[in-house]
Amino acid sequence: MSEGTRDTAAPPEPRAGRRPDADWIRRNGVYVALALLVLINVVATDNFVSENTLRLQLIQVTPVLIVALGMALVIGTEGIDLSVGAVMAIAAALVPLYIGYGTGFALGISVLAGALCGLLAGVLVGKVGVQPIIATLGIMVAGRGLANLFGGEIKSIRDPGFVELGSGTVFGIPYVVLIAAAVAALVWFLVRRSTYGRQLVAIGGNKRAAELAGLPVRRVLITTYVVCGLLAALAGVLLAARSQASDPTKIGLLVELSAITAVVIGGTPLSGGQVRIMGTIAGALLMQLITATLIFHDIPDSTAQIAQAVIVVAAVYVQLGRRRARR
Repeated sequence: MSEGTRDTAAPPEPRAGRRPDADWIRRNGVYVALALLVLINVVATDNFVSENTLRLQLIQVTPVLIVALGMALVIGTEGIDLSVGAVMAIAAALVPLYIGYGTGFALGISVLAGALCGLLAGVLVGKVGVQPIIATLGIMVAGRGLANLFGGEIKSIRDPGFVELGSGTVFGIPYVVLIAAAVAALVWFLVRRSTYGRQLVAIGGNKRAAELAGLPVRRVLITTYVVCGLLAALAGVLLAARSQASDPTKIGLLVELSAITAVVIGGTPLSGGQVRIMGTIAGALLMQLITATLIFHDIPDSTAQIAQAVIVVAAVYVQLGRRRARR
């Protein structure tokens, strides 16, 4: 079932012994948590309510959000992609090598490299039958090596077009935020309105049944990993454009944890069969705001990483509770 169907359909009648309020919290907890955290910051954080703070938070969440949208598609097929951080690093490392041929050419090469990484993962998972976590783990390790081979060390990128991509605005809205919004709208359309989205959800719900029904399981799986790799590469390029530098050792580091956390707390189950785009967006914003809140109050960044781990475990526990309630 797609997110749009889930969000708009009438809620099922509660079963005996099941509390409707608890089920509502399970389905909408990410929105409640985000609203509460915003309220806490409005009250307790100096200068939180300002245009600069809003712009900064949106810019900082952009790479994770774009990666999380691709991850949501993969998780919707009951898969996982641990290579997204390495793909970001590869894409960023390729930019300085090809920026001399023009900004558009360099961006095209970088995004194409991400799509090829996704194609490799998709073939391994969809055609060869390798477990997603194993296939993407191998690409993650090899990808980090390739990124360091291509990039080697931090390289400054001063191309005017590339710098404009990272710092430019339209009516005060940063380009990177507009790109993230466009990606979110496109992924929402794919999940909600396209045949591909319906097939993806069906495969994630029951792969064997989808095969017996004649759905193109291999093609959909390969396409999904290609899209995820492409979005990860786009996120890597935008992050490099924002920092005006390529650092293959740092770009994309642990982003897979943040992306998976955003998807899971947004309500997309790791068991597949459902993709919640709005929930993923809210999850990415929540994780960004948690990190920002800790920084605002001078709490070490390591604490934010621990908080992310605790949140993803709690989200999985809530999902298990939801499945038990349905049974």
